[in-house]
Amino acid sequence: MAAVSLRLGDLVWGKLGRYPPWPGKIVNPPKDLKKPRGKKCFFVKFFGTEDHAWIKVEQLKPYHAHKEEMIKINKGKRFQQAVDAVEEFLRRAKGKDQDLTIPESSTVKGVMAGPMASFKWQPTASEPVKDADPHFHHFLLSQTEKPAVCYQAITKKLKVCEEETGSTSIQAADSTAVNGSVTPTDKKIGFLGLGLMGSGIVSNLLKMGHTVTVWNRTAEKCDLFIQEGARLGRTPAEVVSTCDITFACVSDPKAAKDLVLGPSGVLQGIRPGKCYVDMSTVDADTVTELAQVIVSRGGRFLEAPVSGNQQLSNDGMLVILAAGDRGLYEDCSSCFQAMGKTSFFLGEVGNAAKMMLIVNMVQGSFMATIAEGLTLAQVTGQSQQTLLDILNQGQLASIFLDQKCQNILQGNFKPDFYLKYIQKDLRLAIALGDAVNHPTPMAAAANEVYKRAKALDQSDNDMSAVYRAYIH
Repeated sequence: MAAVSLRLGDLVWGKLGRYPPWPGKIVNPPKDLKKPRGKKCFFVKFFGTEDHAWIKVEQLKPYHAHKEEMIKINKGKRFQQAVDAVEEFLRRAKGKDQDLTIPESSTVKGVMAGPMASFKWQPTASEPVKDADPHFHHFLLSQTEKPAVCYQAITKKLKVCEEETGSTSIQAADSTAVNGSVTPTDKKIGFLGLGLMGSGIVSNLLKMGHTVTVWNRTAEKCDLFIQEGARLGRTPAEVVSTCDITFACVSDPKAAKDLVLGPSGVLQGIRPGKCYVDMSTVDADTVTELAQVIVSRGGRFLEAPVSGNQQLSNDGMLVILAAGDRGLYEDCSSCFQAMGKTSFFLGEVGNAAKMMLIVNMVQGSFMATIAEGLTLAQVTGQSQQTLLDILNQGQLASIFLDQKCQNILQGNFKPDFYLKYIQKDLRLAIALGDAVNHPTPMAAAANEVYKRAKALDQSDNDMSAVYRAYIH
């Protein structure tokens, strides 16, 4: 987009990264949001979403002048809802320059929020900073005028806020792969496991300037990253011994244990001061065992499983749930900024594993319900596409819902999150409930459907392939 002359209050089309131009309004940012260095940019709140971001001026176009052009090239229902929201705003504004009220929706939730946390726009006397809207109080935990309890700077680009729950959230400053402005740590980083999630993480670490040594059980997967500047480690032990902080992301509890305790494993490279961060989704007992053996050798341990999928990993938009060594959590700040849009510190080892299993239990159960609804629509003579359109107009509307339904309608089950892994997580979540005598009947029912899908050879397809369990 070409550079234009813009000012506070203008309606615009804003473009960020690979996402299409979206209608929004230039507004004052909340206090304590710093304006990013470098090229001129404006703080934009987007219609039809809960999102807001700093957008470079060359990525902005005036709304009215380019409305017809944008409508021609963007035909999606969500896009049309956003345009409708602009027109409704204009009708209600009646010529007055008033604050933008954005209808709550999760249309592109999370897509553009990451790049703007912790920036501050210095206001002029003619442009007083207004109070942040309620959304900032739950997304930019440490950036609003009234943080939950307190916050402290841990780097120039990172702030931490402790909520009343005792958890801590790090909001990445300009930290996603979209704009590439993370200040990398000078520590040597190791990474073990280059699967769907690990590959995107390593790519973003490299893009942000980190020094990374990689290892993977299938060595050929390392080649691409070597070309991008990574170093090759021959064994997990070698990676740990030559790096300051080593991350690992593998498939399940057995793989996590084998990686640490097996021949030439992580434990053999641990010595006092070495740091190990396990990003695998496993049970609390497994991660506690690994923490104990790492610490017994003088190492430091952090668990940091991630919520997201392959696309979010590639985009540097993961959510990181961490627990364990608080100092190590802070040492990982630039890495977490590179790979994710936010991270939470949840206290003692085991808490992140439990929380991650609960999150994936909810996601997996929801996916099974989506598949069940689509098949019920089909067998009762209802249009599956119409069902999706209705859901997308209601409170359940989300990127996840739309993407997974589109997978089913198109018969495209290329993995973004392996079905076998969501079933594993459901199984572990059910076991977590059993351990505390808490019923999980919904998760148990969903688990049986995924097991049926696995029996139909869907393990290596996307989780949305659970649909096939209902049609066979």
